[in-house]
Amino acid sequence: MSRCRLLPLLAAAALLPSVPAAAEITASGPNGFVSHNEAVVKASPKEVWLALITPADWWDSAHTWSGDAANLTLTPQAGGCFCEKIPEVDEPERFTLEGSVEHMRVIQAYPERALRMLGALGPLQSEPVVGVLTIVISEVDEGTRIVWEYNVGGAMRYEVPVIARAVDGVMAIQLTALAGRLDPVALPAPPTAAEPAPGADPAPAPDAGEGAAPAAVPDAGAAPAPDEGEAAAKSASVEDAFGDLADEN
Repeated sequence: MSRCRLLPLLAAAALLPSVPAAAEITASGPNGFVSHNEAVVKASPKEVWLALITPADWWDSAHTWSGDAANLTLTPQAGGCFCEKIPEVDEPERFTLEGSVEHMRVIQAYPERALRMLGALGPLQSEPVVGVLTIVISEVDEGTRIVWEYNVGGAMRYEVPVIARAVDGVMAIQLTALAGRLDPVALPAPPTAAEPAPGADPAPAPDAGEGAAPAAVPDAGAAPAPDEGEAAAKSASVEDAFGDLADEN
C-alpha cells in the first residue's frame, strides 16, 4: 500500500478514543493477520442484531467510498450483500450513473447469534487476499457480548504489521460505533506485567548451549495459569461462542 493511502488508516487508529472495547492483533504472519475486537453492551441480543444489520445507522462515514454511511445496506441472508451505493452526481452540465461497491458477502446469518461475511475491506480490496469477518453475539451477566474477528490471509503488497495495525484500528472504530448505540459497558483494562523492584537484578537467562532444554512454548489453546490461587479470566473467542451454539443444538 502506498504511504498516502495508509496514512488515513493509521491516523484513524491513532485517534481512537477511549472506548469500552478490547482490541488486539491475535495472529500475524508473512501472509495474513487476525484482528480481534470485543465489546459488552446492556442491550439484548435482538437489539444488537437489529442494529448490526443496519450499518447505515452506525458505520463510520469516513470509511466508506461515497463518504456517507447512509448509502450502506446489509442483507442478512446467505449470499446477501453488505453493499454501498455510489450516488449519481447532480451537477449542472454533468450526468453520471449510479454506482455500487460490494464490501462483503454474507456466508452465514444466525439471527441474534452470529453473522459471518467474506470480503476484503477498504484498501485490501485491491489485493488478492481473503478476509472473513465473524461477529458473534452472546448473553453475559452484564447484557450482551459482541465478539468481532477479522481474519485476513493471502499475498499482499503491504507490510503486514503496518496494515494489520491500521485495519485493527478501523475495526475497533466500527465496533465502538455500534456499541455506542447500545449502552456500552466498560471493560476492565488488560493486566500489565509487574515491573522489577528498584535495584533488583533480573533473573539470569537459561544457558542455551548444547544439551540445554528448550524453552517451553505456551499452548495457544491452553488457559492462562492462575495468579496466586485465583483463576485467570478466560478471554472471549469466536470458537467459544460457536461451541456454545453447538451445545445448544
